[in-house]
Amino acid sequence: MSITETTPTTTDVGADVRVISHWIDGAERASSSGRTAPVYNPATGQVSARVALADQAEIDAAIASAVAGYQVWKGYSIARRQTVLFAFRELLNARKRELAEIITAEHGKVVSDAMGEILRGQEVVELATGFPHLIKGAFSENASTGVDVYSLKQPLGVVGIISPFNFPAMVPMWFFPIAIAAGNAVVLKPSEKDPSAALWLAELWKEAGLPDGVFTVLQGDKLAVDGLLTSPDVASISFVGSTPIAQYIYETASRHGKRVQALGGAKNHMLVLPDADLDLVADQAVNAGYGAAGERCMAISVVLAVEPVADDLITKISDRIAKLKIGNGAGQDGIEPDMGPLITDIHRDKVSSYVDIAEQDGATIVVDGRNFQVAGHEDGFFFGPTLIDNIPTTSRAYQEEIFGPVLSIVRVQSYDEGLDLINSGQFGNGTAIFTNDGGAARRFQNEVEVGMIGINVPIPVPVAYHSFGGWKASLFGDAKAYGVHGFDFFTREKAITSRWLDPASRSLSETRGINLGFPQNN
Repeated sequence: MSITETTPTTTDVGADVRVISHWIDGAERASSSGRTAPVYNPATGQVSARVALADQAEIDAAIASAVAGYQVWKGYSIARRQTVLFAFRELLNARKRELAEIITAEHGKVVSDAMGEILRGQEVVELATGFPHLIKGAFSENASTGVDVYSLKQPLGVVGIISPFNFPAMVPMWFFPIAIAAGNAVVLKPSEKDPSAALWLAELWKEAGLPDGVFTVLQGDKLAVDGLLTSPDVASISFVGSTPIAQYIYETASRHGKRVQALGGAKNHMLVLPDADLDLVADQAVNAGYGAAGERCMAISVVLAVEPVADDLITKISDRIAKLKIGNGAGQDGIEPDMGPLITDIHRDKVSSYVDIAEQDGATIVVDGRNFQVAGHEDGFFFGPTLIDNIPTTSRAYQEEIFGPVLSIVRVQSYDEGLDLINSGQFGNGTAIFTNDGGAARRFQNEVEVGMIGINVPIPVPVAYHSFGGWKASLFGDAKAYGVHGFDFFTREKAITSRWLDPASRSLSETRGINLGFPQNN
């Protein structure tokens, strides 16, 4: 994700192109900033809409609306809040296909993939409906003579969520169900590349009975991001995107006194041992490398093939690539492709440049996705599945996140060599090992320096009651997304020490008098 690439324009958008607006005070609010950016249908390359880019007045209005909404929402009882969460869950479940089609139209991913994204987000909604158990405090009776100590978990206030383009529904749902359940108000700044899903979700919250201002959508670019990072009325920031931007988010928001969970980039490796089932490995490498056109922070980018399996594995992966259908994610005549386009032409060209770098550095391009076109969609932002062999580990194409359908093979001679390559990388998001040796798998899970690990599972995204997040340059801040980490992040604890005097059972001399020493337990 980038927050600097947007090129706003002030030209007339035309009567036939809609402008995607903000959601403030429980309703759509047209922008008066005079700034917009194009929203494309990636399959056709055509501008389908323009999105408003907030000015400072609109940023202030969005945050003020959230402040007012929080004052109302925090007063709702737990039971009443839970009713709204359940209503949202039911509405989302009934209408998720509608949301999936919106995502496909702006992101380009296949509709079934968009449905999968929504279903994984729904897991967090389901978790949030059970929030009373996860925000309750603790009580210690008679911690000292006649003294009780207990704790309360209370909401932070207004929280900001800055979401990437690749999962316009799932990533916001990693955060806002828990934040809202805990009593906070949310300001969501979606990606300007696919902003409509956020408005759809806002309308659903309205229908579920959420008070106005508790869920706000602020459309915009870096100005909107910085507005959230620096506002004294925003208590925390949740972010998912590239590592450079995650670091910027973390440093800027922390400097302004906020809690931050900023999830960054990745370069995920799959270590394949010689005893692995290579047909299973090939299937899963294709699924994890090319699903969603590789625009996943949990995509497998590198297969570390412990020799002598590399040649066989390359043949099997190449055979499967040849059978993939690439096209408009919306499908045609009821038939979906396997893979859709990339999000923009700029991003497509960036992915292509990494393949150029790999080739210049001496790698072999086994399957070349550059200059790929789909008949009838020649202006779409398509990039074919690409397979690279013998990529040098010194190449930028190996070391940096490509975020496209590019899978690289690195041949290693041993488990230890493969492990060292994973652990020496700057990222620590996800990894996988494929083997039939339980001892090797157990050793791997203990020795690898990565936050999320799959054993014969290529994309180890944890279920909602565990937490999502990596190590090293893949996570900035101390809190991961959702799970117990999520509830801890979106609440703050008060500890209360209480004593109530009972004149009928004890003398006043036991509890009165001056004592300047440090309090001690009796």
